[in-house]
Amino acid sequence: MTNPSVLIFTGRLLPTSETFIKAQAEGLVGFTPYYVGARLINGLPLPAERTMVVNQGSPLGKLREYGFKRLGIAPGFYRRLSQVNPQLVHAHFGVCGALALPLANALKIPLVVTYHGFDASMTDDYARKDSLSTRTYLRRRVALKQNAHQFLAVSEFIKANLIKQGFPPEKVCVHYIGIDTNRFQPQPSVTRQKKILFVGRLVEKKGCEYLIRAMAEVQAVEPEAELVIVGEGPLRPTLETLAKATLKRFVFMGLQTSDQVKQLMNKATLLVTPSVTTADGDAEGLPMVILEAQAMGLPVVSSYHAGIPEAVVPNETGLLTAERDWQAIAKAIVQLLQDPHRWQAFSHNGQQQVSKHFNLSEQNKQLGQIYQSLAKPGSLAR
Repeated sequence: MTNPSVLIFTGRLLPTSETFIKAQAEGLVGFTPYYVGARLINGLPLPAERTMVVNQGSPLGKLREYGFKRLGIAPGFYRRLSQVNPQLVHAHFGVCGALALPLANALKIPLVVTYHGFDASMTDDYARKDSLSTRTYLRRRVALKQNAHQFLAVSEFIKANLIKQGFPPEKVCVHYIGIDTNRFQPQPSVTRQKKILFVGRLVEKKGCEYLIRAMAEVQAVEPEAELVIVGEGPLRPTLETLAKATLKRFVFMGLQTSDQVKQLMNKATLLVTPSVTTADGDAEGLPMVILEAQAMGLPVVSSYHAGIPEAVVPNETGLLTAERDWQAIAKAIVQLLQDPHRWQAFSHNGQQQVSKHFNLSEQNKQLGQIYQSLAKPGSLAR
């Protein structure tokens, strides 16, 4: 007997930064995931036999993508999806939930939407200016609140934002995605080095500027400490200029694979994620890199921002500072560099924290229960 099918929907399949979507889907027990969306991009490899998109790359495909996003029209796409007899649609990101609403209606199946961060905090002004997809989200938001069956928030912060925006409280629950704790484990045989690691897109909300400013103070008292920056983004030239002007030891490594990041986490002494809220409302949900680092025994210095305090327990698994307070960031880094006993306690506690609350296998069991509650016989009537 084959497992029932679920449609994992996002507009673009699938950026390299969204490994958590694939990890969650492939870790499902009792359901077979099909990846569906508006178009394929050059990102994560997906199983071809379980991947279907509106726009397959031709000029006609672009027109079909526009019709799907603007009007919800994609009859051929819906027919193909109906052939796998899906039990529900699980859309990632609120904007994609709005895009998936006509799909769920056409197939007469429940819609689950996970909100991850900026999708729950962006301003309407930003959404009107950003893209066709965000404008569609604004037009369909009321219908989405009414017709989606379940909203999953990746943190309590996101849940509170959704309820504040008028999402039905009875439809909103917190569901941590989690990470594979069997895969993310430290190798004690590898010697830690005085490397301060940053992993993330080089955009304003990640706060890398404040880490660079902090590292100038850190290197004044710990000259061997090196800043390692992993990631790409529009701010890279500006950040490199600042680093060259203020730091002695630093490296920008660009994009790295998940395995490469794991190796860097095993060698580093700290992960620093000084996230901030931007003027247009951009904020984190709960950065997966923080969970990965703690699972790897790597203590975290971060900020009191969004869902981060739900993952980093202050003074137990890491240290948190106010947003943009680079002097406090520097002080926290130095404290952990100079106190090996505290570092070791944070390392141990972080592994325990992730194992207890953010284990992907356990979180997927909970997700499967949510799916079953919606897809059981009699629940498909709308």
